[in-house]
Amino acid sequence: MSDYASRRLMMVDTQVRPSDVTKFPIIDAMLKVERENYVPEGQRDAAYADREVILAPKRVVTEPRTFAKMLDALNIQPDELVLNIGCGLGYSAAVLARLSDAVVAVEEIDGMADEAQSMLSSAGVDNAAVIAGPLTEGAGKHGPYDVILIEGGIETFSDALTEQLAEGGRIAAIFMRGALGVMRVGHKADGKIAWRDSFNATAPVLPGFEAQSGFSL
Repeated sequence: MSDYASRRLMMVDTQVRPSDVTKFPIIDAMLKVERENYVPEGQRDAAYADREVILAPKRVVTEPRTFAKMLDALNIQPDELVLNIGCGLGYSAAVLARLSDAVVAVEEIDGMADEAQSMLSSAGVDNAAVIAGPLTEGAGKHGPYDVILIEGGIETFSDALTEQLAEGGRIAAIFMRGALGVMRVGHKADGKIAWRDSFNATAPVLPGFEAQSGFSL
């Protein structure tokens, strides 16, 4: 077993399973996706630590425990279409691709979307596509989506993403208020999303999702 494979196993055994994430597809995906390939080269040694990995200002790869719990709360099925907002270098998209039928990932940082698509392609992930564009706009022409996962914090939610979520679909996002945050799962019914708190978590607020005029959810 390679050093990175050993670290993946330790990540799952010490960060994921103890957080009551026990669904086999999630465990299997996190054991198989090579997280070290989806972080900046100089940070590969930190890829499996129990903390987020910085990609760019206010942009991170979510810590393994939080990401796994988000996946657990969403309970993604093999026949579902997923929208991944803020995919960074593609780690979240690679994991989601193992859980779902297909993934459309959105990344707005110059060059990062191309790098993510290149990495996914070289890893043989043929059911995930990365689109370059504003995170708040999503990817409407490929929807509606059964599931939306936002990798990063938000203070306000995007109307465009509400429209792109299928009726009966669900979404996971970390809502931030100052330094505190909570991961919420939303379910869409009658064109509106009803949110419920799931667990405490924090993440940098993504561009475009900042609160305006002091308003926050």
